[in-house]
Amino acid sequence: MKSTSEVSKTLFSPFARLGMLCLIFAAASCSKSDDAQPSSTIKIKLSNSATLGNYLTDGDGNALYFFSTDVAGQNTCTGGCATAWPIFFQDGLTAEMLGTGLTLSDFATITAAAGQQLTYKGWPLYYYAPNGTREPANQTTGEAVGGVWFVAKPDYTIMLGKTQLIGLDGNHYKGDYTLGDGAVTYFTDAEGRAIYSFTVDKKNKNNFTNGDGAHDANWPIYTETLASLPSVLDKTLFGTIDVSGAKQLTYKGWPLYYFGHDAVRGDTKGVSVPSPGIWPVGIKDAVEAPVN
Repeated sequence: MKSTSEVSKTLFSPFARLGMLCLIFAAASCSKSDDAQPSSTIKIKLSNSATLGNYLTDGDGNALYFFSTDVAGQNTCTGGCATAWPIFFQDGLTAEMLGTGLTLSDFATITAAAGQQLTYKGWPLYYYAPNGTREPANQTTGEAVGGVWFVAKPDYTIMLGKTQLIGLDGNHYKGDYTLGDGAVTYFTDAEGRAIYSFTVDKKNKNNFTNGDGAHDANWPIYTETLASLPSVLDKTLFGTIDVSGAKQLTYKGWPLYYFGHDAVRGDTKGVSVPSPGIWPVGIKDAVEAPVN
């Protein structure tokens, strides 16, 4: 049997003291880890819906939305609208705050009536708060509200803008291309640039493009590969045709184009060229393109 002095020497030997220190340090480390887990730095990310695909949310999974009447890149949601659709803003946004699939250069800041607001690809971002109560995380009940609110997506091939049509001649046009005021809902690309059709075209037949660069630059063909659409549009009504070595997107058989003189998002100058209605903006309820 060891004497008291022998036991003391064993307990307080350098190796024993080292072991005890390790145990104390480990216990302290475990306690600190349990009590102070670092929060996520991701402030904007992509979530996925079986019906809607990928869409933007904040870091907690709350859906973010686009408003069609913001097609020019400014907040047009005021009054009661602003109560139901609060603006979204993230101060000091950096690439490290973005989830996989998002790029910092696609975001910017504007000043709205309610304060600073973040935009994505030029579209101001909002939450949905029906009756003043924000919808819970992982819900998309704001999708297609009024036919003008849609979840913010990273890959819209066609978005819907809603604004007054103003031609290159400076005149205001209604949806039937007579003079007058009234907002029209029409096709845009992902960044709010108007998309047109040509009344001289036939079903899946481009009668404008001839391969001459100077000529074709007036009405460049729309060549984006079909990806996401607002839920109110039927994907089966879109197609592609071969034009001058490229794939041109079509809707209900109508080949789709840009207008070369639309300088900024929200421009609809092509509606008056060469006369009103020859180059109408693309719309959901367009008639089928004629075969002959």
